[in-house]
Amino acid sequence: MIETPQIIQTTARLTAFIPLKVPISEIKNVMGPTIGEVYSTISAQGIAPAGPWFTHHLHRPTDVFDFEVSVPVASPVETRGRVKPGEWPAMKMARTVHDGRYEGLAEAWGEFHAWIAGQGLKVGAGLWEVYLVGPETSANPADWRTELNLPVID
Repeated sequence: MIETPQIIQTTARLTAFIPLKVPISEIKNVMGPTIGEVYSTISAQGIAPAGPWFTHHLHRPTDVFDFEVSVPVASPVETRGRVKPGEWPAMKMARTVHDGRYEGLAEAWGEFHAWIAGQGLKVGAGLWEVYLVGPETSANPADWRTELNLPVID
């Protein structure tokens, strides 16, 4: 179940990210260490996060995830190891929120895509999941909140 989707206009945001391409079976093994690496790298540069971390999938996931694990930042980061500077561009987006376990995300995305089709909207490449509340802040999966975002084309 998703919250009622909205169409919004985002502003550009600087990011620090690590690009990854991994089989879906490896996602649980790489996600924690990768996000930890981004946070420790920006901290070592004296930069604080400017919002919750997110993933930017370059295309709709299949059996392989081709994506970036990202943290918004207030000032540019320097490339260090796998961490690179980036920018989440300003764009028109369709946005909703999924409450609950990550295992429910595939169903939530399906419901979100159905809503978008029902509105007659066209979406661009890529998708973003913003992890508003997750296991790092609550052990109860019922508390987890994941924002789903798709770029909308006029």
